[in-house]
Formats: sequence, structure tokens, C-alpha cells
Amino acid sequence: MQTNFTEAQLADPGIARANEVLRACVHCGFCTATCPTYQVLGDELDSPRGRIYLIKDMLESGRPADARTVKHIDRCLSCLACMSTCPSGVHYMHLVDEARAYIEKTYTRPWHDRTLRWVLARILPYPMRFRVALLGAKMARPFKGLVPDARLRAMLEMAPTTVPPVSRNDDPQTFEVKGKPVARVALMTGCAQRALNTEINDATIRVLTRAGVEVVVAKDMGCCGALVHHMGKEDESHAAAKRNIRAWIAEKNAGGLDAVIINTSGCGTTVKDYGHMLRNDPMADDAATVSALAKDVSEFLGTLDFKGMKAPEPLKVGYHAACSLQHGQKIKSAPKDLLKRAGFTVVEPKDPHLCCGSAGTYNLLQPEISGKLRDRKVATLEATTPDVIAAGNIGCMMQIGSGTGVPVLHTVQLIDWATGGPRPASINLK
Repeated sequence: MQTNFTEAQLADPGIARANEVLRACVHCGFCTATCPTYQVLGDELDSPRGRIYLIKDMLESGRPADARTVKHIDRCLSCLACMSTCPSGVHYMHLVDEARAYIEKTYTRPWHDRTLRWVLARILPYPMRFRVALLGAKMARPFKGLVPDARLRAMLEMAPTTVPPVSRNDDPQTFEVKGKPVARVALMTGCAQRALNTEINDATIRVLTRAGVEVVVAKDMGCCGALVHHMGKEDESHAAAKRNIRAWIAEKNAGGLDAVIINTSGCGTTVKDYGHMLRNDPMADDAATVSALAKDVSEFLGTLDFKGMKAPEPLKVGYHAACSLQHGQKIKSAPKDLLKRAGFTVVEPKDPHLCCGSAGTYNLLQPEISGKLRDRKVATLEATTPDVIAAGNIGCMMQIGSGTGVPVLHTVQLIDWATGGPRPASINLK
């Protein structure tokens, strides 16, 4: 694609990167075949190719974002299926991230939209605030029919019926192993996950220490920054990234680190991009170091030798591939291979490359489109008649779980069970 940015525009690192991405696009349209929003809406402007044209026009002209452009960019899930499909290697993620940051700086949203986004940014990345909000939503759920705003109703519907107790495993500490550890890793405990499902981190710690891996929960670590990053709040996302980088580099310097383990794939995609996000920052080298250390839990567990790993019960596991894992991190076989090694029967739904509609805050900001994607994903998963559904991202788990009666677990919970851990409480076999 031909571009016409001025030299002054290209002096901006964000615009320069956008220019590189735009020039790689050849207008082939392969991306439209795998774009969930294009399939649901049928509008060219709700496909990656259409959005690329809108972004190019917006950035080249230097004009403030307009309502039409914002509408179609907001409808993008950032599922990144287009990046898996693109034969030209167009890095759409960096382009849409730049567009969202530009929109945040130049566009004034309607007051109710600004308020909602401000509330989400002030609550979701903070586990205790999120817990309080979940309790409030639980009490308000019986009155959801009286709520006129579809997005507020979606929040009430998505809130779990029970909020798990606070886990002390999320506090800064070291989980040691008997004898000499085979590796030492830092565990990212997440933010929303700590309020929604504490068992995931507990299971991760048990699995790793059982395999002889020392696990550190670093002091001062917090949200990865993904939630605000996808809202275009660049300063907030970079501040979150820097806080985590400082925490993990301190642990690396103090005792060494073989990896930073992440069990929420949406976070993993962002942490693996810290090197790019902070490429022009004084912390660039440390950011690149952390990105290189970042590993999805399934990616890391696949390198370990588990003796006696065996599925306690012959379960058929419907595997849901989170977009941030399969498209964002290009990790497609590791979770399935782990489950098969454990002795579980693994089945996949039709069109496993398509998004479930969760996408961070998307199911709260775009509930109608998200609901259609969820229903389609649940239907294809249930068609495989699984005993349980496994996924590697808390957002996907909540989204799919809201539409099915089949138990939904994190992959690591099943691996924990197969290596001597407790039977997941959510499994209720007939």
C-alpha cells in the first residue's frame, strides 16, 4: 500500500511504525475470510482491510478522529486472526494499537462512553476494587431488566454468582521446592483473574513446584496494562508495563529468572510486546529482556518432565483456543499436547480460529456483537459433546461459561489434577 506521510509525521515513532505496517498491506482481502466482525456484520469497514483504509486516511491527514472511524475501530476485537491469515505479514496489532492511541488523544467521546471507559480503567486492573464491583453487580442482577443501557446489563449478566475468597498465594513470596530447583520463574498473577478465579494461580503454583520449579511472586508487580492499552490509554499502559519490568528485573538480578510465567494469554500477548511498546524508552533494554523471558504456562510446562502424569478420569476435553494464544503468541499445539500427554481426549470445535467475543473489555463495550460470537462459539463447542471445556484465558472462560452448562476450566487446572493435584471443583460428571 502506498503511503504519503510527511517527514515531520514520520519523526513520530508511532506514525513511523504505522507507515511500515501500512506499506506491507497489498489489499488482498484474505483477512476478511477470518475476521469475526466482518462475518457477523458484513461491512467492509468492519474487516481488517476496511479498518486499515480508515486508519491510513486518519493518520495521513493528521485530522482528529471522527465518529465513523471510531465506530469501526471500536468494533475490532483485536483477536488478530487477520495476522495468522495475512500472507504479507501485516502486523495489524501494532497498527490498531497506534490508531486507538491516536483516537484517545484526538476524539471526544460522548459523556456516557467516556464515563464507562473511565470506570472500567479504574476498576478492572485492581483486584480488590473489582471484587467490590462484582459483589455490587451480584446484588443488582435481579434488577437488570430495569437497566436501559445494554452495556450495563452486560456487566450485570457477566458477573459471577459467587466471588472466590482472596488467595494469599497472590501475595509477594517465594514457593520453594525440595532439593535443587530445575528452574526459577516469576509468576504473573494477573488482575481480573485474581478476583474471578483464584484457583488458576493456585493450580499453576502447584504444577510448577511439583515439577521442581521455584516460583516467585514479585513485589510491586501489577496489571500487565492490556486493558487500558486496548482503550488507547498509552500513558497508563506504559506505566503498568514499567512497574512490572522493574519488579521482574529486580528478581532476575537478585536470584536469576528462567522465565516469567503467564497463565492469562491476553496478558501474555501484551507482556511479550513490552519490548516494542517501550522501544524508545530508557527502559527499552529491560523491556526487551522481560519480553524474551515471558512464557505462556502451557509453553513452559511443555518443556518439563512430569513423571506419572495421568488423567484421573477419562474426560473428553473440548479445547478452546484463545485468540491471544493462537494468533497473538502463535501457540497452537502446546496446550493440546499437554492435555493429550496427560491422557485426556481432546476435541476441537468447528472454526477454532474464530473469537469467542470476550476480547478484554469487548464483551462489556460491544455486548451485542460479543453475544453473537459467544453463542456461535458455544454451539460449536457443545457440538463436540465435551465433558469439560478447557481454555487458557480467564476472559474466554467467563465468556463461554456464561453461555453453557458445561464446566469451563483453565488448561493448567486439568494438568494440576493429572499430576497429583485436587479434582477441580467445577467438574461435575454425570
